[in-house]
Amino acid sequence: MEILTINKTCIKSKNRTLFKNLFLHIKEGQNWAVVGSSGSGKTALLKAIRGDFFVSGGEVLHHYYDWYKTNHNISDPLFSHRNLVSYVDVKHDFTNLSHTRDFFYQQRYNASYANESQTVDGYLRDISSKKTLDGPWYVERVIREFNLEPLQDKHLIKLSNGETKRLRIAAALLKNPAVLLLDNPFTGLDVKMRAHFNELFKKISEEGMTLIMATSPHQIPEMITHVLVLEKDREAKPFSRSSFNSENIDMNPGMPSLPTPQELDILLYKKSSGSFDILVKMDSVHVQYGNTKVLEDINWQIKPGEHWALSGPNGSGKSTLLSLIYGDHPQAYANNIVLFDRQRGTGESIWDIKKNIGFMSPELFQYFPGSFSCLQVVESGFFDSIGLYQKVNDEQKQTALKWMKVMGIWEETDTLFSDVSATLQRLCLLARALVKNPALLILDEPCQGFDDTQQKHFKALIDAIAGHSKMAMIYVTHHREELPECFKNEKTHIELLTIKK
Repeated sequence: MEILTINKTCIKSKNRTLFKNLFLHIKEGQNWAVVGSSGSGKTALLKAIRGDFFVSGGEVLHHYYDWYKTNHNISDPLFSHRNLVSYVDVKHDFTNLSHTRDFFYQQRYNASYANESQTVDGYLRDISSKKTLDGPWYVERVIREFNLEPLQDKHLIKLSNGETKRLRIAAALLKNPAVLLLDNPFTGLDVKMRAHFNELFKKISEEGMTLIMATSPHQIPEMITHVLVLEKDREAKPFSRSSFNSENIDMNPGMPSLPTPQELDILLYKKSSGSFDILVKMDSVHVQYGNTKVLEDINWQIKPGEHWALSGPNGSGKSTLLSLIYGDHPQAYANNIVLFDRQRGTGESIWDIKKNIGFMSPELFQYFPGSFSCLQVVESGFFDSIGLYQKVNDEQKQTALKWMKVMGIWEETDTLFSDVSATLQRLCLLARALVKNPALLILDEPCQGFDDTQQKHFKALIDAIAGHSKMAMIYVTHHREELPECFKNEKTHIELLTIKK
């Protein structure tokens, strides 16, 4: 039985043609991975299957919906194929207790604000109460299968990036859809959880659900039967799993060459905001919410020019540790922390701290407003603001443009941040982190969603900067192969372990 047929289809969004002549035939028992270089249309294809875009030619046939109508009495006149599809995007759509989406970046570190969001248990039960389809997935099961028991009383805004991913896929299953669409389901997950997801996806498939996921060609789970390769011209080439290899994918030609030493001299000519002996020093740092310990007895010192790799499983406190450095966590005042030669809590403002730091994280990507142009997003790095609210001078504008060229996003200068792909958004935020030549650069999972060419380019860029300046760096990743060479030193590697609650 055919599940989905896309036949000679032209798909458009906002007067832009996404696919001109798209073919895709998915049959019962098949699961598909969609791969390709960045910008090839992987996310657009998932959204097209869900029905988000206008079909101007050809046909998209949702056979699973026709089958469901034949076998069920549907009284809701608004019931459509979308009721039988769950889609997990790269960004969450959590709401607070008043059902608005006005979360902000620092909210998770402030208890009174963070408690305005639902708990994990409340969120799952609220979704379950609204479901219209019966099936094998229910609240107690997803809690068990996705190891959510320790998180049940935790507020949504306090979840780590990996914990959020687990919860959102669990919530999508509560709908018991016929088709499950997943956009990069392995990003943000530690090694153990990626292996667990591989087994979970196999179980989901065996129970009759069709899975279609956009993913890296190096992270295709075992239950995938077919691979669809999207090329830059949006041509789609199907392969059986056995006939596919990553060489079937065109390399991304869009990345520029690395800056020369002379160009780096210009980019890094501005002295970082100060000359320091110690950038970060932590003595027996401890963070606790009520009876829940997040960090315990952390001792760490970072000096100019050092490059530190930070690792640890999901929920081990990596983001909390970074927030103490970046000035966002109020419990920094209750700890013995020195930042940029100054004891924390001796009259400095968070802006005094932030001016010395370039920062990129999944949380910043999640909450950065989309109403600014890509150039304005990069320029906001001069002021450490979430959005641009001050006037930039000509020198700052030219520096921002140069970093956009280095990142390969110069063509998106005037494009709204919300209108570019997730990968281009991340590249904008990386340029934002580098634009002021900070004394300390913090990169929290910076390569999420990058294709092989973009990863290779970024790693080489970081190594070039490391060899050309005294910029200290912290790099967080669950994939050791993503680390630039300048971080591959066991003496500058700190690993957090999950505290047993």
